[in-house]
Amino acid sequence: MSPISSPAQIAASLTEHWSPRVIAELDDSYIKVAKVLGSLAWHSHAHEDEMFLVLKGHLRIEMETGVAELSEGEMFVVPKGVRHNPVAEEECHILLIERKSTLHTGDVATDKTRSLADQLRPV
Repeated sequence: MSPISSPAQIAASLTEHWSPRVIAELDDSYIKVAKVLGSLAWHSHAHEDEMFLVLKGHLRIEMETGVAELSEGEMFVVPKGVRHNPVAEEECHILLIERKSTLHTGDVATDKTRSLADQLRPV
């Protein structure tokens, strides 16, 4: 991985939706980008927080206690243990910061779930 990168350009170059790609490591965390469209899945991460930053577009994070509406340049941290479902009505590019132990769709597996090996593939 190059020490200098443009997360927005890398996210824009992705061809798959809901397939995050690791672009950097920071201590015990991965920095990932993804191109998303539609709904991912209701899930939670029992032991990890998850940070979403919208690079382009609009992202809705549904939670049992409410909804976070994120526009370009805005971020939100889903606290550990909170069930959530990210939704993008139109294509959206996001940056995620997650601990290396964070499973893509947490406590559930769907056809959109990606393994860590898949997320570590070169961009």
